[in-house]
Amino acid sequence: MMGRFARKIDESLRWGGKEEEEVFKLLPAMDQFDESFKNQKGGPLQVLKVTRYVKESDTLSEIEEGLFLGSIGAAKNKTALKSLNVTHVLTVASSLPPAHPNDFLYKVINVIDRKDTDMKQYFTECFDFIDEAKRLGSGVLVHCVAGKSRSVTIVVAYLMKKHGMSLLKALEHVKSRRSKAAPNSGFVSQLREFEKSLQDSKNT
Repeated sequence: MMGRFARKIDESLRWGGKEEEEVFKLLPAMDQFDESFKNQKGGPLQVLKVTRYVKESDTLSEIEEGLFLGSIGAAKNKTALKSLNVTHVLTVASSLPPAHPNDFLYKVINVIDRKDTDMKQYFTECFDFIDEAKRLGSGVLVHCVAGKSRSVTIVVAYLMKKHGMSLLKALEHVKSRRSKAAPNSGFVSQLREFEKSLQDSKNT
C-alpha cells in the first residue's frame, strides 16, 4: 500500500483529478504507518518520501498582509492557521473537502490542474472571498494540492487586479515568497489574457 500511496501523491501533483481524489482518500492511512513497512522492499524510503512531502507542505507562504498561499498540508495545519489569524480558506482543487469545517469559513473551487481548465471564470468570486477576509481584518489561505499552480494562478491574478501589477511583477513577487510557484502554461496564457483585459479597461 505504501508504494501505491507515494505514487499517487506524485501523480496527483502532476495531474489532479481522479488521482488527486484517490490520494486524499488514502491520507487517513498515514496514521496507521507501523514497523511492518520497514520489512517491505523500499518501505523505509517510501515512508520517508511521504513524510517529507507532508512536513514540507504544511507551511503557509505570506504573499502580503493577510494573504497566504499554500498546499493541502498548509490547509490541514490548524495550529498555523490559527496563529496567523486565518479565518477564510479558499480551496482551488478537485475533491478536497474542508479539513476543519467547524473552525474556518471555506470556499471551494472544484478544478483540476490542466492546461484547458478555465480558471478565469472563477477570478471574481475568488477575489471577493479574499477581500471579505481582509475587510474583517482576518487572514485568508489560498491553496491547492502543492501550492504550485492552481492556487498561484488565483493569487497572481488577485495581485494584478488589486494592485495594478503586471503579470511579470505579480508572478515574480509570488515566487519571491514561494519559490515553487509555477502555474501551468495554460494558466499563464489565461493570466496574459487577464492582463490585457485589465489594460484595455484602463484605456476605455
